[in-house]
Amino acid sequence: MEIQRIGVIGAGTMGNGIAHVFARSGYSVVLCDVEQRFLDRGLATITKNLDREVAKNKISAEDKAAALKKIEPVTDRGRLADCDFIVEAATEKFEIKTEIFRDLDRLARPEVILASNTSSISITKLAALTKRPDKVIGMHFFNPVPVMQLVEVIRGLATSPETFSETRDLAIKLDKTPVEVNDAPGFVSNRVLMPLLNEAMYTVMEGVATPEAVDEVFKLGMAHPMGPLTLADFIGLDVCLDIMRVMLDGLGDPKYRPCPLLIKMVDAGWLGRKSGRGFYKY
Repeated sequence: MEIQRIGVIGAGTMGNGIAHVFARSGYSVVLCDVEQRFLDRGLATITKNLDREVAKNKISAEDKAAALKKIEPVTDRGRLADCDFIVEAATEKFEIKTEIFRDLDRLARPEVILASNTSSISITKLAALTKRPDKVIGMHFFNPVPVMQLVEVIRGLATSPETFSETRDLAIKLDKTPVEVNDAPGFVSNRVLMPLLNEAMYTVMEGVATPEAVDEVFKLGMAHPMGPLTLADFIGLDVCLDIMRVMLDGLGDPKYRPCPLLIKMVDAGWLGRKSGRGFYKY
């Protein structure tokens, strides 16, 4: 089956970025979210990011217009039924993804691959919710999606070689670099990254250093493009907390225990850039 029409569930930061790169690469995209205001916000972000690419001479104004025409925003999930490949990019909560995957399994044609952009949740568990576990896979893009090259392609226990090959080839057609990873909590990226961010938070909580000092150490001493606390704010502190909890539950090792300061900040609504306050004010 030739993949031409892509479904994307979720028009937030990751979903609109995924829709952007598919549309820019010539695919028709059905972008689905629960409310029109989320779709409007996502389309505004896509337009702004395409404008930035035009300004940098990466694409032409005609390319921008063509990409926008290829994105169809919908609130009716049933409109995904004729898609050839579907990427779920909803909130990083297992119960939300559970409902989505069961519904997608009912809606999509039997041969259609269902991919999740999850950054930590088990692909094997998601696949077991469906009648097509061999056609469920992880396709973990990185933020900002139009810029970042990496896609972790995650095999669940039942994922078929054909599903993996099709998904890997699709990532390559998007000018991304797919890296094969097996299913485990946090995969590779977040299993290594999140404990680093969490430990940086402990150093602030314990008064070892200020957020600015911690970030300077990593930028100047480890050549990181941004410090761990700036990165945590960029990702979203609520997302960091969700991922740490998934890894603690899945791996059972206390080294994945979320920093109490992280929990307190999320409880306060200090979620990072998106809320205007995290370890820094925005």
